[in-house]
Amino acid sequence: MKKVLVLNGPNLGMLGSREPEVYGSYTLADLKASLDKEFPEIDIDLRQTDSESEMISWVHEAFKSKLPVILNAGAFTHYSYALADAVAMHTKSGNKLIEVHLSNPYARESFRHKSTFSAVATGVIAGFGFGSYRLALAEILKEEK
Repeated sequence: MKKVLVLNGPNLGMLGSREPEVYGSYTLADLKASLDKEFPEIDIDLRQTDSESEMISWVHEAFKSKLPVILNAGAFTHYSYALADAVAMHTKSGNKLIEVHLSNPYARESFRHKSTFSAVATGVIAGFGFGSYRLALAEILKEEK
């Protein structure tokens, strides 16, 4: 069974109650259940952290294990050059990492328009809510065939 790390950054543990008009009313547990049901052939390891160092460690783990990653880094997206370096190491070695966002960052505040790692990610999917994760998983599956 193919394993995929689905990594979520700061404040995403509050999905369901955090700005539901922007992020929806579902939780990360709802996302996990939905993805497991739709993609039973994938071992989805969904994680969330508010710690930048923990997020970087998880990307290092994926690099060492050659695992594909779906990354919603939350606010780390916009300022973490350390995370960008980890992402670059991962993808430049031939591993997949797809950056996802629930909302469309370009339709929001200007500070959200910049990603420190979009240029080195395998791809970017944004603005489709939980559908962003589904599209990323479908792409990872497609690339494996």
